[in-house]
Amino acid sequence: MTIASALRLAAAALLLPLLTWTAASAADYPEPKRGTYVARDFRFHTGQVIPELKLSYVTIGNPTGEPVLVLHGTAGSAANMLNPGFAGELFGAGQPLDAAKYFIIIPDAIGAGQSSKPSDGLRAQFPRYNYDDMVAGHHRLVTEGLGIRRLRLVIGNSMGGMQTWVWGVTHPDFMDALVPMASQPTEMSSRNWMMRRLIIDTVRNDPAWNNGNYTTQPPSLRVANAFYGIATNGGTLAYQQMAPTREAADKLLDARLAAPFGADANDFMYQWDASRDYNPAPRLERIKAALLVINSADDERNPPETGIMDRELKRVAGARLLLIPASTETRGHGTTGMARLWKRELQEFLAQVPRRAM
Repeated sequence: MTIASALRLAAAALLLPLLTWTAASAADYPEPKRGTYVARDFRFHTGQVIPELKLSYVTIGNPTGEPVLVLHGTAGSAANMLNPGFAGELFGAGQPLDAAKYFIIIPDAIGAGQSSKPSDGLRAQFPRYNYDDMVAGHHRLVTEGLGIRRLRLVIGNSMGGMQTWVWGVTHPDFMDALVPMASQPTEMSSRNWMMRRLIIDTVRNDPAWNNGNYTTQPPSLRVANAFYGIATNGGTLAYQQMAPTREAADKLLDARLAAPFGADANDFMYQWDASRDYNPAPRLERIKAALLVINSADDERNPPETGIMDRELKRVAGARLLLIPASTETRGHGTTGMARLWKRELQEFLAQVPRRAM
């Protein structure tokens, strides 16, 4: 593989750029529609209340279809899910989540995309939200905003996968099926949390951050983002293939550092910090929905060799695990973003899941 080819692969698989509606609509599924729901007097787990919390979302398909909730990863948004490798493999005619059959809802989480976030004005005074708050916001959007009483499926990737676990233990009767991906149902720990702490502290200790009252984005933000992405995403075998020499590795890193990066420092810190108290493990027995877990063997953040997943899944009746083998074609934590690797199993799973009564 040439260095140029490696850089193109890296850009596609690792940077996860926001795609335009034009690119999205070119796929074989209906045009995505943007909406916004305002949750009034939204109370965070801290007790703080925002009089009007804006919750933005995208829908695909007809509202008469079976509702499916799709949840994005940290520092992403609904737009990240509208790419050929995900939406293009799932939402088209005859695909597992065919938009002619399903009503697909993809919200921007609190703190992300076009939903309310620190950079809207409150900066570091924005409530220090967590995943429970994000799921509470999604629940209000789905029930109050869209009038939906039951979901056919909740599926999410990375942070969205962790939130899928939270949905299962918090609203066990609200969905038929759960598909958490690139996640584990246990508290933040080990390398996963330590790396998050490092990037948060890197920005917080940058003098330019100025307690969140910066006039320009702190220089450390771009480096912290590239550092975390390379350390915890991409796949060992894939990186070795893309950068088999120091020269190739330098060029790959230079490309990452030079790539367009428009994140806001406060938003960035809040997004990664939101996982600090994530831990659905004590309530796993509450899950009633059919459960298919999709992880990858080379996931840097959720390494299967710890045995955590095998241990915890024994507590959920009928739970299944699809562990995608590592290869030069996988991308570590980013593997599950490539739906072609698991869409057949998703389709077979949904075909077997009964529709539960309210």
